[in-house]
Amino acid sequence: MKSSHAGLSIVGCVAGLAWGPMAMAEGDGASAGAEPEWGIEVKRQNTDRATASESTKTTVRIERYWDGSVTLFRLDLPFPDDKTSFEGDPFNPRPGDAKIRVGLASLPIEAHPWSPFFELTFPTANPESLGSGKYQFSAGIKTTFPLGVRWGEGHRWSWGMLAQQVVSFAGDEAAKDVNYSKFELSLRDQWPRPFTLKATLKPVVDWVKDGKTGAVTEIEGEWKFAGHWEFTLMGGTRTWGPAVASTYGKRIEITLRREF
Repeated sequence: MKSSHAGLSIVGCVAGLAWGPMAMAEGDGASAGAEPEWGIEVKRQNTDRATASESTKTTVRIERYWDGSVTLFRLDLPFPDDKTSFEGDPFNPRPGDAKIRVGLASLPIEAHPWSPFFELTFPTANPESLGSGKYQFSAGIKTTFPLGVRWGEGHRWSWGMLAQQVVSFAGDEAAKDVNYSKFELSLRDQWPRPFTLKATLKPVVDWVKDGKTGAVTEIEGEWKFAGHWEFTLMGGTRTWGPAVASTYGKRIEITLRREF
């Protein structure tokens, strides 16, 4: 319980430090038609046969974007169900492990923009069994680039790639260590109308389990409506391998998002 309270305090401090540059960026103001500065979403995940921290839950995400060397500040507040089965219990949530992501300006590598990011996860889950029990640090990089082919009139196809390393430090000494490498390969189809379809393969190498590998595949559809609203429906399933870190057996996910 002590680590949970400490984690919440650190989340508040980090969010407060990040709020300073955000408030200064606010002074410029967003004109009509400008790029969005904020994003808020609520995500519901029903998950079966999941690994630690991947149980059925509802997550509130708050994002702030701006130009400069730092381009993103994200705060994820997960609320795992007290009942961790696929059916879950959405009306009986518990605090989960809070997560902060900071995104940096893109780097030109091989003529493509690669965006690095860093994450901190805090052991704020209560009870601790609904989280990892450890502080986690993560560093990653991602990119998206258009394909040079056309399949279907008006469709815009693109590839996405991500590589990320996650390690644990401090926290509950009795909790299991976290150390895994995560990769993502995605194919995205932007339709002529405000619809997007994306398929993503997510392989994981779990170094705590002597380098065992596993993967999940996710199919996601996104619909933009009423200006800056987005609705997303995703289905995922295990593709291969055992239950290594961040994987699951099956998942259904619904997300409602608003940018402004």
